[in-house]
Amino acid sequence: MESTRQQKIARLIQKDLGILFQQLSRDKFNGAIITVTKVYVTKDLSVAKVYLSLFATKDKEVLMERIHHHVREIRHLLAQRTRHQLRVIPALHFIGDDSLDYIENIDNLLHDPNDNP
Repeated sequence: MESTRQQKIARLIQKDLGILFQQLSRDKFNGAIITVTKVYVTKDLSVAKVYLSLFATKDKEVLMERIHHHVREIRHLLAQRTRHQLRVIPALHFIGDDSLDYIENIDNLLHDPNDNP
């Protein structure tokens, strides 16, 4: 169970990372659409697990590697944006969120025109 403080910090990080990815998308990530779907912060506020949905890209693994390559820069930019709200910026662990792909696959299976009962 997350505390109120953890939830507030997670929402703040989610909002600011969403804005940062929107700004960095053109230059660093070839125009891919990167959505921050969920953020979980540990009890000691030292680590944030950030779940990302990736769109408008052919190879999601390569894009995730590019994001991991720029994690220090992203954390620094996040620190600049949240310097008045957070004293310490948690370490960021980016995880690919494939739940939207899973939902789309189920939707395609349910609406498959080849399957007529």
